[in-house]
This record gives sequence, structure tokens and C-alpha cells, in this order.
Amino acid sequence: MGRIRSAALLGLLPAVLVLTGCIADPGPEPTLAQNSSQAPESTSPGVPSTSAPLETTQSSNKAPVYWIGRSNNNVFLYREFRDVPEQENPVTRALRAMMSDKPLDPDFFTPWQNPKKLATSISGKNVITVDVSEDAFNSNLDADMAGRAIQQLVYTATAAGASAGLIDSGQQIQVMVLVDGHTDYLAFNHVRLGTLMSRSPGMVAPVWIIDPQEDVEVADGSVKITGRNTVPGGKLRWRILREEGNGEKAPFLTGETTAAAEAAQSGVFTLALTLTPGDYELRVAQADPSGSDQELNVDTRSFSVR
Repeated sequence: MGRIRSAALLGLLPAVLVLTGCIADPGPEPTLAQNSSQAPESTSPGVPSTSAPLETTQSSNKAPVYWIGRSNNNVFLYREFRDVPEQENPVTRALRAMMSDKPLDPDFFTPWQNPKKLATSISGKNVITVDVSEDAFNSNLDADMAGRAIQQLVYTATAAGASAGLIDSGQQIQVMVLVDGHTDYLAFNHVRLGTLMSRSPGMVAPVWIIDPQEDVEVADGSVKITGRNTVPGGKLRWRILREEGNGEKAPFLTGETTAAAEAAQSGVFTLALTLTPGDYELRVAQADPSGSDQELNVDTRSFSVR
């Protein structure tokens, strides 16, 4: 395990704040190469057309990590907050978790491999530079999934920088990816790296349960549920299933809610429920405008009340 030489990064970006790139263990259209990582156009109700709001500064040491997950017939990015070692800077440790850990939610996955080398730096112009070794790309992906994997990195890096207060969230945040210190690498044999990239519209999940996270235990019966819908003011249907003694899940509670429409809380939804001890599954979906009972862009979460 070595350290990426800071001189290489300093030569690339003047006035760079180097963030101890360690080698161990959420605007404008992005400037991607022609093998773009943009999501394909879709006419499905509620499919997002914009990127998720950038994360805000938080006091928690948990790292925001984006994963890839399926919803109906589409593939989107979902975020988890993860406990990570503190010996690396916030951006590096979030990316390392993305490349080496497994998601808490079994519905999510990552195509990245744990790299031998990983370093990050941030310039005064809100540019995050990621320098990673070639072994991180040792997965066989098609062009569409390769594009999503690169956006997974962009979202995670920008989320970690914003969450830690290291970048100005009022400006556009861009990411430069180097591979072993060099530009022009063909990532996953499909996406040409070497240009500045920003969050691509249409990548985040239409419905996204933020809290509770997968398999958490709630100490008492008061359960606060928060999430995000990409349709501000959109109607959502939710269901709570309870696990029975035979392992089957039976309907327990159902309801509807509306995502916030105001700019400050755009798309956010909250629920406050009182549940008796047991194991539960939460399902949240966009309401079908046609009035059918079909679950559109459903997200699920398992949790326990003790």
C-alpha cells in the first residue's frame, strides 16, 4: 500500500487542498464523453429528470454512500449513511466504502472492486479529484451500467464533500477521475474519463426511503419515517407488513401521504407511526395517476421494533 504522490495532483490542479489521500483497506449538464452515463429517456410516471439535492453539512461521522438498485424496470442510485473508519478524509472513506463494502439493503449493489490505491483532493474551485488504481474497474459491465457506476462515484464523492462541509454547496461541484495518475482511461471499457463530471440528471431513485435504514432496531414503538419523492407535491402510497411466526409477511397498516411541494423541502415526505414490537417491512410507492393499485417505483425497507 503506498500513497499517491501529492505532486501529481498539485500539478494538475493549482491551489489544491490535498486531503491525505489514503491507501488502505448527494446543475448544468455534465461534461461526459460520448459514452455518457446519463440515464435513458423514460416516460414512466415519476422518473426523475433532475439530480438529487446536494447533501447538507452534518455533524455525524457517518459517510453518505450511493449504491445502484432496481425499481420496476429501471435502475437508479440510492443512498445509505455508513459507519466508516476515521483515519481517511471524508471523501476517500466514503468512496472506499462504496468500492469495498456491501450495501445494508440487499436490493442494492455496487459493481466497483476494492482498489489497491485511492486518493482524493479538493481544489478551491469546487473540483474533487479522485485518483484510483485500475483494479477498481475489474467488473464486466454493459455501457448503460458502466455509466451508472461512474455516476455512483460522482454522487458519492460530492455527497461526502458537502456532508463534511469541505465544499461550497452553493456552487456547482465537479469531479475529475484519474486512474493511476492519468487521464483518458476507458472505465469499464465504456466510459472515457478525463473530463470534469457533475451529477447527471435522472440517476436518483424516484422514491427513496431515507430513514429508517435497512435492518435497524427502533427502541420503542414510535417510528419516524422520512423519504424523498422526485415529484414535489406528488401522492404516495405506503404499506407496513408485519412478519408472522411462520415467516410470512402480512398486511398491518396502509395509508397515503403527499410529498412536500415547497422549495426548501421539495419532494420530502414524513410519517410518524406507533408500532408494537415485531419485525416489519415498509413499502412506499408513487400513486398511479390512472387510479390503479399498481405500485410505481416502489422502495422497501426492513426494520424491527423492540
